[in-house]
Amino acid sequence: MGRYLLDTHVVLWWLGEPERLSPAAREVIADGRNELFFSAASAWEMAVKRALGRLSFPGNLEQVLRRQRIAVLLIALPHALAAGDLAAHHADPFDRMLVAQAGVEGLEVVTRDAVFDSYGVGVVRA
Repeated sequence: MGRYLLDTHVVLWWLGEPERLSPAAREVIADGRNELFFSAASAWEMAVKRALGRLSFPGNLEQVLRRQRIAVLLIALPHALAAGDLAAHHADPFDRMLVAQAGVEGLEVVTRDAVFDSYGVGVVRA
């Protein structure tokens, strides 16, 4: 059993285009023994993109995630402080929060974004 933080695009692909995910990512998500998390930062990112007309997603996202056994990981003070202390490998505040949350919570990140490698968190390629 593992503990995984799903990047924004991973959740979107899992819900709408699972064939875009790597076999390893699909296996992690489908294995009911794994704990899966979705960051509130990713929901924020999605809402910003929706407001700009660049993304649509289910209005009942929280229910959809729950049905998929994906828990919402709220942003807590230790996450915010850790994000602020990260090296400047990447400027995207949403990805920086995911790195911080993964580090604080001991999670592997499921992502296709190679920038996570430079932060030393565990990664499953999506």
